[in-house]
Amino acid sequence: MFGKVLDQTEVVIGCLATLDERRFGLRVGAGLRALKAMVKRVSVRLELWSLPAEEETPQIVMLLLRSITYSCSELFYMPVPISQMWTVASYVLGQKLRGRRKYPLVLMLEPLLRCNLACAGCGKIQFPAHILKRDLSVAECMKAVDECGAPMVSIPGGEPLLHPQISQIVKELVKRKKYIYLCTNALLLKEKLEAGWFEPSKYLTFSVHMDGVEEHHDFAVCREGTFQKAIEGIRMAVDRGFRVTTNTTLFDGADPNAIREFFDQMMDLGVEGMMVSPGYAYDKAPDQKSFLKRQKTHELFQMVLSNRRDGRNRWRFNQSALFLEFLMGKRSFECTPWGNPTYNLFGWQKPCYLLNEGYVDTFAELMEETEWERYGRASGNAKCQNCMVHCGHEPTAVDYTFSGVPGLWATVKAMVFSTYANPQAKRALKEEAKKLHGPRAHLVQLGLATDVASTATEGVAEGAAVCSGSSSSGR
Repeated sequence: MFGKVLDQTEVVIGCLATLDERRFGLRVGAGLRALKAMVKRVSVRLELWSLPAEEETPQIVMLLLRSITYSCSELFYMPVPISQMWTVASYVLGQKLRGRRKYPLVLMLEPLLRCNLACAGCGKIQFPAHILKRDLSVAECMKAVDECGAPMVSIPGGEPLLHPQISQIVKELVKRKKYIYLCTNALLLKEKLEAGWFEPSKYLTFSVHMDGVEEHHDFAVCREGTFQKAIEGIRMAVDRGFRVTTNTTLFDGADPNAIREFFDQMMDLGVEGMMVSPGYAYDKAPDQKSFLKRQKTHELFQMVLSNRRDGRNRWRFNQSALFLEFLMGKRSFECTPWGNPTYNLFGWQKPCYLLNEGYVDTFAELMEETEWERYGRASGNAKCQNCMVHCGHEPTAVDYTFSGVPGLWATVKAMVFSTYANPQAKRALKEEAKKLHGPRAHLVQLGLATDVASTATEGVAEGAAVCSGSSSSGR
C-alpha cells in the first residue's frame, strides 16, 4: 500500500517542480513553496513507513497531518480554524488506518421538529401538533453524540433556537470539543445573543439559512422581512466574535446572477464561509415543482461557481472544494448516507437525513442493520437519482481527499485554481439575465398565475399570498 502511495507522491513532486512560484502572486507563490516542501517531507516519511513499528505510527501520522493542514493554511485564508481542519483530518485518517469504510463524519442532531417558519420547500415539519411540541432532553442529545462519535455535530430542526435548553446542549457539546453547526433562520438570533444564551467559541458556528437576495429569500421562506431580521442577527453575531456561516438551498428557476450577487453580500457582511446545496425533493414538501433534476443542477452551479474573477475569487465556502466541483459536473461521487447520520425524537433515522424509512434505537443498529446497498444513485433507487445534497455527498468528497495522494492533490488544486474560467457558463449567465426570476416566475412555475406583466411590487404581494396558503397547508 505505502509503496503505491510513495510512487504517486513522486509523481506529484514532479508536477510541482514544473510550477514556477514567481509566476504567481506572493501569497500563492509562498503556498506553492510550502506545498513542495510538505510533499517532500511526506515522501521521506513514506519511505520509512513501509514497516513502521507500532509505537512509531502515531508520530508518523501526526507529522503527515501537520504538514497537510499547515501547508494548506499557507495557501490562502481558510474558512475554518486550523484546529478544526486538524481534528477532521486526524479523525478521517484514523478511520482509514483502522480499515473502517463506513464511519460518521457529522452527526445530524435534531432536538426538535417545530419551526417558526413554514417554507414551501421544507419536508421536515409536517407532523401532528403533539409531536411538534416535544423536545429531546440534554441527556438524550449527549447520549446520541457519545454513541456516534463524529467530530462534528450539526443541529438542524425545526428551529433549534426554539428549544428551551439549546444553550445547555451547546455547552455540553463544547465540553466534549465537538465542532457545532447550529442551523438557524436567525429570526431569534439577536434576541438570544442579547439574553446571553451563548458565548463565542471556536467550537460553535451559527449556520444561518439564507436563500439568496432579499426578495428571493423572503419568497422562499414565505414571510416578508425575514431577510433583514436575519441580517441583523448575523451582524450582531459577527460583531460579538461568533463564527457565522450561511446555508443556501437552491431550487429550479433560481437566478444565477442574483446568487452571485448574494455571495458578494455575504462576504461583505463578514461571514466565515458559505454553504450551498440543491434542495431535496421531500415527499411532504408543499411545493413539489421546484426541485432540481441532476442535469439542471450541473448547469446552475456551473453558472454560479465558474468565472470567479472580478473579486469573486474572495468567495469562501465552508465545504469541500471537491463537493463544489461535483455540483458543477466536474466530478462523479456516489452518496455515503452513513456519513451524516440523523438522530431525532424517534431515534436513529434510516437511512439518512433526507429519507425517512424507519428508526432504530442505537447507532450500532443503524450502521449494522441498514441495507446501504439500496441507496445512492448506483442502487437504482428512484428517490436517490436526482439527489446531490451535501449531507450525502460531502462525506464522499472528504473521504476521497484522504484516500491517497490523488485525492489530496485534487483538493489542493481545486482550492488554489478556483476561478474556473468557463466561456459557455458566462454566456449562459448573460442569457439568464434576460429571463424572469424570483417571486413572479415562481408563481407561473407553480401554475398559480399566468399574467406576469404586472409590476414587481404586485408580484411580491401575490407571492406572499400564495406562500401564506402553502404555509397553512404544510402545517
